[in-house]
Amino acid sequence: MTETKTTKAAKAAKDAPKPRPVVTLREGATLKELAEKLKSRPKDIADKLKAKGFGLGVHDMIDETLAAQIGKELNCGIEIVPIEKEMRLQAESNKAELVTRPPVVTIMGHVDHGKTTLLDAIRSSKLVDKESGGITQHIGAYRVFHNKRAITFIDTPGHEAFTQLRARGAKVTDIVILVVAADEGIMPQTREAINHARAAGVPIIAAINKIDKPEANPDKVKQQLQKEGLLIEEWGGDVISVEVSAKEKKNIQELLEMILLLADVIEIKANPKVKAQGVVLEARLDAKKGPLATVVIQNGTLSVGETFVSGTSSGKVRALNDEHGKMIKNAGPSVPVEILGFSDVPQAGDFFQAVNNQGEARAIISYRLARTATKAGVKKPVHVTLDDLFKKLEDGEIKELAVIVKADVQGSVEVLMELLPSLSTEKVKINIIHAATGTITESDILLASTSNAIIIGYNVKPGAKIEEIAQKENVEIRAYRIIYQLTDDIKKALAGMLEPVIKETFLGRAQVRRIYRIPKVGVIAGCYVSDGKIVRNAEIRVIRNKDVVHRGRIASLKHLKENVAEVKKDYECGIGLAGFKEIQEGDVIEAFLMEKVSAG
Repeated sequence: MTETKTTKAAKAAKDAPKPRPVVTLREGATLKELAEKLKSRPKDIADKLKAKGFGLGVHDMIDETLAAQIGKELNCGIEIVPIEKEMRLQAESNKAELVTRPPVVTIMGHVDHGKTTLLDAIRSSKLVDKESGGITQHIGAYRVFHNKRAITFIDTPGHEAFTQLRARGAKVTDIVILVVAADEGIMPQTREAINHARAAGVPIIAAINKIDKPEANPDKVKQQLQKEGLLIEEWGGDVISVEVSAKEKKNIQELLEMILLLADVIEIKANPKVKAQGVVLEARLDAKKGPLATVVIQNGTLSVGETFVSGTSSGKVRALNDEHGKMIKNAGPSVPVEILGFSDVPQAGDFFQAVNNQGEARAIISYRLARTATKAGVKKPVHVTLDDLFKKLEDGEIKELAVIVKADVQGSVEVLMELLPSLSTEKVKINIIHAATGTITESDILLASTSNAIIIGYNVKPGAKIEEIAQKENVEIRAYRIIYQLTDDIKKALAGMLEPVIKETFLGRAQVRRIYRIPKVGVIAGCYVSDGKIVRNAEIRVIRNKDVVHRGRIASLKHLKENVAEVKKDYECGIGLAGFKEIQEGDVIEAFLMEKVSAG
């Protein structure tokens, strides 16, 4: 009996279809390179495809559509990957060539808690070359030495920059230094910094600053950090803390030691022997030198004369400058360097990859440009919404709903932070990744985009620009004024019974410059359309000194004495408002549509 079962199992395994082999090709690869991966002659592959109706030459480029079609004919899977991913996997696969690289550190925290002063204290006490007389050229990053080991600091202008890089898939930072003032403690931007670092999965070192002040209370700060989920090492946790005074340069050496210690624990490594890879931190167009970009090298070593690609830009390294403006011949892992030689200005967050030759660079850029030009190739990221939450739960796609909460007052924030997690079910846990008072910002959108979160606004409303960014990033914003409506929507979304919602779509904004009182017609506002467009019969609100003084509809819309359906940005028009005669010069008229959006 046992033998029969074994025989049947062996026969079933033998008859089972074998999994198709998967071939990975870098973007811009040709049919010749595919043949090499399949260990076949290029001509044989070309002839086989020609018989199936594919008129491809051995040097023709393969895009994603062709890859899928060719894969079916050749009975294999073909995956096209960015060259940076292919090269990174190659670099990391050779374990023998991996070496410890310097950590890359970002300093974050609340405004006025001493971030800039701390950066200056570190920079002035530990310059790489003290004879240079200080940094002569700001390139957004610099190195310091401690105990003959380098540390790279990224000088970002705020949390938005940190998250913007991560939103583009670029993880640059290894460690975040969280600066908290000992005399003030945790503040809104401190919480924001903690949440951004957590979302990025980056370890945190707490730098408790301003201990020189008489009112400093480091223990109180540590208690507050504990409430935020950061338990300090000396209290039995895993978060390193250092009490410093940036003003008096006290304990700066200890902070640098802790950075190196943490870097050793998390084992930051790179392969210096491969083609250089990195990330663009910032880029600009210099009137004399042309496009310039600051790049932090992550793997490999970059030398003058090498060819590279970055986004849809390519070039040849004409010059490398360090943070002092000094020309260098090459740059290894974790070294920030300004590169001269780009064909055009890249974007912050673009990956940087050295390639073999200009032909390879041209093929990659051609592929990327063609992909960008094809609407099918430009896909917005798909993020969770309350409307499709139930379907995703049923499909097993998500088990956690990430939420960002913004409210008008701290009391509301605290209530929502307690209330929303309590709505969690067996199927899904509601996780608040960031909560703060104030209006919804671009930073919130970017954090939501990279964390696949929804944003809930309570008694706060996003502006037109923020809504535009949210639409671009496919991030859902839900605004509420009544708390039970908010909780009802969450419950219904979890149960799959979310009812259609009324969505406001911003159309445009017009500034009132003159008031005309016309007999038998009424009051007409002479306006200039400053944003979007004004549409006849649209709903409007009149804003005076940031307060809404009227809501209603447009009764008439004219341009050059002609009745029109709409007036676009940068044009003048006359607007008559239904049932409102108290319009004044200086008022702002916002036009919008109210649409019913069905669930799912």
